[in-house]
Amino acid sequence: MIETISAKPLKPAVFQMEGISKKTMDEHYKLYQGYVNKTNEIRTKLETADRGTANQTYSELRALKVELSFAIGGVKNHELYFDLLGGKGGKPTGRLLELINRDFGSYDKWLMDLKACGLAARGWVWLTFDHDDGKLCNCVGDSQNTYPIWNCTPILALDTYEHAYFIDFGTNRAEYIEVFLRNLDWNVVSDRLSRAEAMYKAGQVVGARA
Repeated sequence: MIETISAKPLKPAVFQMEGISKKTMDEHYKLYQGYVNKTNEIRTKLETADRGTANQTYSELRALKVELSFAIGGVKNHELYFDLLGGKGGKPTGRLLELINRDFGSYDKWLMDLKACGLAARGWVWLTFDHDDGKLCNCVGDSQNTYPIWNCTPILALDTYEHAYFIDFGTNRAEYIEVFLRNLDWNVVSDRLSRAEAMYKAGQVVGARA
């Protein structure tokens, strides 16, 4: 049975942001819908793909599996990114700020690193929670499916592809990053951190019983 997915609607707050226009969000959403559609299309083709000719140099199965990872990556990255938008920015509080201070030295050092990663990345920047050491890390990705850090959960996603900012900012990516931060919903990031930490603690308990 083919598992199909549907595009999630954008929350109204993303159309009322400071500095990121409705046109940008409308166009960005169309691109996300494209990833959803391609995910469904590739999954359908995989149902009848010839497993008998699978080959590491080239085969239908290999091509479909690789491109499925790109399409699904595009879906998941954008769903996290859209979910984070529409907030009031500012500075995080509570447990999230505590871990940022612990793992980066200070909020300002984390922020400086995130902005630098945003200028260096060709596609994405993620703030992740590492389930091996229980620490936060800023990670760079050049595509929807490149450089994932294994056993890490992304709790923040910054899209640095030109389509995310070119209509509003032209080539000024640095200004786009500043505006992204002013529209960030830290409550969403904190909620994702809470879920990631719960998974981490559960894993420690299982490991202790093994």
